[in-house]
Amino acid sequence: MIRTSSPRRPLAALGAVVAAAALTACGGAPAHQGAAAVVGGDRISIAQVDARVAAVRAGAAQSGTAAEEQPGLARHAVSDLVLGKVVARALTDRRLDVSQSEIDRARAADAKTVGSEAKLAELLRAKQGVPAGDIDAFYRQQIGLMKLAGGQDPSGADGDAAIRKALVDAGTALHIEVNPRYGSWDTARIGLADSTEDWLPKTVRTS
Repeated sequence: MIRTSSPRRPLAALGAVVAAAALTACGGAPAHQGAAAVVGGDRISIAQVDARVAAVRAGAAQSGTAAEEQPGLARHAVSDLVLGKVVARALTDRRLDVSQSEIDRARAADAKTVGSEAKLAELLRAKQGVPAGDIDAFYRQQIGLMKLAGGQDPSGADGDAAIRKALVDAGTALHIEVNPRYGSWDTARIGLADSTEDWLPKTVRTS
């Protein structure tokens, strides 16, 4: 998420929402062998998580910042992949969607803000653990969260409440199970147990 001066930039408006939520959770284990999580019957494989972690590390190695890796990278990947499915379900339940053109516009605007697409990719990798191949998914999730505010300011109390309700409703319907090696999912608080990461990605700062 790139902080800008324009309220129309979809990711910039989420700062106050971000600060409000922390990850804590209760139990559950996936029913499928080799799964990192099962979300509404859809399987997120351990291999998928490992591939995402490897992609982030490869990006760090290319930029010469491998030593800066934050702890809990695999858990962060699981949390983000699960949240993506929860957001998608919440949007579907409310007959909302995020178009590729919306993603492209937001991504281009943020790339312009930070100076280039390459700089944007590096910031998202370093600050959010987002590999280059998942940048569109990151924007889809963030724009989706804004839409779940129902036209209200997502940084305000009403918008925050609308987003949370949508995600809790979707998470409840999806019956999320997480492999214990990564923790467990708390539907009410929208995140993994024993994690210090926020359930909404923190603002990427350019300074």
